[in-house]
Amino acid sequence: MDSYSRFVAYLKVILPLAAVALLSMLFLLSRSLEPTATLPFARHEVEERVRGQQITAPFYSSTTDSGDEITVSARLARPTGSGGLAEAEALNAKVTLVKGGQIELRSELGTIDPDTDEASFSGAVEITTSTGYTVRTDRLDTTIGDFRASTPGEVRATGPVGRLTAGRMEIGAKNPGGATHMLFKNGVKLIYDPKKSPEQ
Repeated sequence: MDSYSRFVAYLKVILPLAAVALLSMLFLLSRSLEPTATLPFARHEVEERVRGQQITAPFYSSTTDSGDEITVSARLARPTGSGGLAEAEALNAKVTLVKGGQIELRSELGTIDPDTDEASFSGAVEITTSTGYTVRTDRLDTTIGDFRASTPGEVRATGPVGRLTAGRMEIGAKNPGGATHMLFKNGVKLIYDPKKSPEQ
C-alpha cells in the first residue's frame, strides 16, 4: 500500500471521530448555558413591560395662536386605555411668551390628551415665572393650543411683593392675542413683605 492510500485510510477513521467529538462538545456546551442568565432585565421588569406599553422621555412642541412657544416633556408616559389619554410621570412644560417672559410648570404626575389638546398636572404642582413668582398647588388643568391654565383648588405663592394664598388661580390672556396674566381669585390673602418690594 502506497503512502497516498494509507493517508486516505487514516482520514476515513480520523474524520468520523473528529465529527463525533465536535458534536459531543456542542451538546455539553448547550447543557451548561442558562438562557435566562443572558437577559438584561429582571423578571419583574420584563413582566411590567409586557403588561403595559410605555414611552420613555416623550417630548411635544407647539406654538399657540398668539405665537407663544410651548414644550411639554415627561420622564415616561403610558396609555390609559381611554381614547388617546396618557398618564405621565415627572411632567414638565415650558411656555415662552411672545411678549416676553417664561412660565414653567412641573408636577410629579399628570395626564396628556392629544385629542383635546389638554394636559393636567397633579401631585406637588409647581409653577414658576420669569417675573419671580413661584406658585404651588395640588392640580393644574391646561389647554395647550391656546395656552390657558386654571387650578380647581387652593394655591400658595411667593413673589416680589411677599406671600399670598387664594382659593384658585387662572393663567391666560384677557383678550385674544393679549398678554398672558396670572389671576388669583376666591379669598386672596397677601402678606406684604417690603424687603421684596421691586422699589427697594
